[in-house]
Amino acid sequence: MSTVSKNKDLRIVFMGTPDFAVGSLARILEAGLNVVGVVTAPDRAAGRGRKVQQSAVKEFAVQHQLKVLQPTNLKDEGFLEELKGLNANLQVVVAFRMLPKAVWHMPEHGTFNLHASLLPQYRGAAPINWAIINGETETGVTTFFIDEKIDTGNIILQAKEKISPEDNAGSLHDRLMQIGGNLVVETCKQIAAGTVNVSKQSESGELKPAPKIHKETCQIDWNASLEDIHNHIRGLSPYPGSWTTIINNGVEEPLKIYATQMEPAQHGLMVGKLIADKKSMKVAVEDGYLNLMELQFSGKRRMKVTEVLNGLNLDEGAHLR
Repeated sequence: MSTVSKNKDLRIVFMGTPDFAVGSLARILEAGLNVVGVVTAPDRAAGRGRKVQQSAVKEFAVQHQLKVLQPTNLKDEGFLEELKGLNANLQVVVAFRMLPKAVWHMPEHGTFNLHASLLPQYRGAAPINWAIINGETETGVTTFFIDEKIDTGNIILQAKEKISPEDNAGSLHDRLMQIGGNLVVETCKQIAAGTVNVSKQSESGELKPAPKIHKETCQIDWNASLEDIHNHIRGLSPYPGSWTTIINNGVEEPLKIYATQMEPAQHGLMVGKLIADKKSMKVAVEDGYLNLMELQFSGKRRMKVTEVLNGLNLDEGAHLR
């Protein structure tokens, strides 16, 4: 255990990009803490029209008249000089990229990060998704001081949160965003008061990673168990979404699945076979049926299964692959 030195006058630089980070920045401002600058990703072209978009953090920072820096290279001398000129004594990082030592080592009180898991579990880019995919019933948030490696620094504070069977990545994200914002403020206050006690992360036992989600990660394996498939789908809903291929009337097309319900059962049907009536559609898996609740066909909007069935004609051999 160790304690940081006492200094009640914090000058904070906040670093983050997506909505998840906005929750913490908002709480910092609500708590009356002094934010002298915000570092976020550069504006980028996105969508079909390639319209230039600002990050969620930049939009919020501009609305609150905060100074914004948007470096493309975190080692650029011009950026480092501008960052140093803000004279911050603490940096707070939430959902940003890996920082070079020249950045995280700069302020007097160091740089701490908010991570959406109970470290050392689920180090990596997608802790919320992987906790649900793996069927966890509890997760949380952690603040820790950044060091040379990713998500390995000394822990400051943690807060636990239950994962309910009804949760998906979206609902858990929203709760952890609020809990995380509160933990960030408490961490800042302890640093200001000089009462922070840190602890090293344990490296013993099985450590579950949380790597970046790729398209291949999102493909559904219909040979997995009913529960594993269900958790995979809710762990990737609403974004980026699990996907599969539907084969119907001799046509193959991609299909995204956002919500399901489990129906354990014994049957002799082929794995992947689709069964539907006017109100429901389910797919046969090894140990039961997975009822499909929300779907999205290529080029169409996300729909409830009852809407889908109004215009869908399934043949006898229709299945998912």
